[in-house]
Amino acid sequence: MSVILILLALAMLIVGAWRGMSVLVLAPVLAMLAALASGQPVLAGYTQVFMQAAGGFVVAFFPLFLLGALFGKVMETSGAAARLASAIGSVLGPQNAVLAVVLACALLTYGGVSLFVVAFVAWPLARALFVQSGLSLRLIPATIALGAFTFTMTALPGTPSIQNAIPMATFGTTAFAAPVLGLIASLVMLVLGLAWLKWRVHKLATEGVAGVLDTSISAGSMPLWRAVAPILSVGVVTLVMGSVILPSLDTGYLADPAFGATDLSKVRGLWSVITALTVALVLALILSRPPKLVQTLNAGAESALLPLFNTASLVGFGAVIAALPGFDIVRQNLDGLAGDNVLISAALSSAALAGITGSASGGMSIALDVLGPSMLGQAALQGVDPALLHRVIAVATGGLDTLPHNGAVVTLLGICGMTHRQAYGDIFVVAVVVPSFACALIIALGMAFGGF
Repeated sequence: MSVILILLALAMLIVGAWRGMSVLVLAPVLAMLAALASGQPVLAGYTQVFMQAAGGFVVAFFPLFLLGALFGKVMETSGAAARLASAIGSVLGPQNAVLAVVLACALLTYGGVSLFVVAFVAWPLARALFVQSGLSLRLIPATIALGAFTFTMTALPGTPSIQNAIPMATFGTTAFAAPVLGLIASLVMLVLGLAWLKWRVHKLATEGVAGVLDTSISAGSMPLWRAVAPILSVGVVTLVMGSVILPSLDTGYLADPAFGATDLSKVRGLWSVITALTVALVLALILSRPPKLVQTLNAGAESALLPLFNTASLVGFGAVIAALPGFDIVRQNLDGLAGDNVLISAALSSAALAGITGSASGGMSIALDVLGPSMLGQAALQGVDPALLHRVIAVATGGLDTLPHNGAVVTLLGICGMTHRQAYGDIFVVAVVVPSFACALIIALGMAFGGF
């Protein structure tokens, strides 16, 4: 019965999100109903489990959400993001509209721009390119999702995404964990995703487009290097900070309880990304000089709050579900499917939680909070590199997270003015099915050849 309650709560969360309800309201209500039906104390479940998990996520990752949103807003309002995306489209031509949008989204997200911001920036460009090329607008959400929600979010080495940052504290790894496997997974997602979208373009060729070209779209007139430099700085600074600067500093003070009684390995990745986004933000402000600076920064700060608290609310939902008696049954069944293999067990557990919460970062946080220490212990016994574990978990959670109740999916469909019924099927293929296959592939390669 307890397992049924978990599945029922998840189903209601998906249905509610499908109908447009906010997860800020939906997640705590359903979590408390599940706790009540399971015989758990409701108020304690809300204040001591839900809010503790949600608050912990906010405390840990608010800087990344804030800096990413500020950077994205500066890039957007200054015209730098549109200039960058337009340059890619010009090089590839309108006949390669799908590839142009995917690469533009990928470059922006890899540069640290929030995927929520990327969706807003990419939509007008994608609409213009699709209308010019005579492609069905129904494919735009999936095209943006492929570029922003898949390989640049979880697999590409060095990506400053939240999903790539969370495992660093648990495993003492960096943003470049298992780089070769990350590149392989990225290539698989890109190639198979593009193949699916190309097939769908031909399938929907007779449907035509349902839109009018928006002639007000402006790609900006700034020199291209000014748009590119802040983006490139993110990866460079992340690498230099994590590999050179931070290891050379005296960080013994971190052992002091006042600083969390920790060590550099636990914070190196997070500090590297925070520094990189700060540098990128300063560069963007200097090079692109956005109009109405105060309003731009205010808008960027405000835009960080909704995705942050949406994700935190889903983390709280997942924490309550993880505390229910039925969750242990689910986890034991998942462990049973995996046997003693820590890679398969970690992938199944984290993917299941990502599916339950509708969030890669939310599911990953819960999985590592609950199972992280045991995963590390198993990995040590089995001779599995923590970097490999990092990459497998990141890619695994980037599959089932993109179910209909995912906050990014709801936001993207709203921006594009489409319903789940119109556009979610293609999102499901490129952002759920293909990443899940890529995860299975790198697990097999990791088991055969080790982490690389």
